Amino acid sequence: MSDTQLTVTLSGGDVDDARAVVRALEGAFGAPEQSPSDTDATVRVATFSGEGHEEEATAADAGPLSAPVSVTVQGTPDAVRRASDTLTRAFTARDEGTVSGDQEQERQLLLEP
Repeated sequence: MSDTQLTVTLSGGDVDDARAVVRALEGAFGAPEQSPSDTDATVRVATFSGEGHEEEATAADAGPLSAPVSVTVQGTPDAVRRASDTLTRAFTARDEGTVSGDQEQERQLLLEP
């Protein structure tokens, strides 16, 4: 996994909520390689492997959420920290916990409307 690889798993809300979360992360990670698109899915995935502009995301940039969204970000510790910081600035977020491995980290956040 490269230093900028990040996998984002989203559940809750609808596809527009998932897309709002992805938009919030694009400033820090660039456009996703894989983006949420299935309107009938209950779990959606986005993957990022690039660098963004390090712009500070806001809720206005991302758009509002219609329902709570559970987000799991997985990648290098730096990528997970940047993603968590970005989502915390863009949405009302509650940290649900972190798991660390040898080279990767995983963090669970609950984003609220």
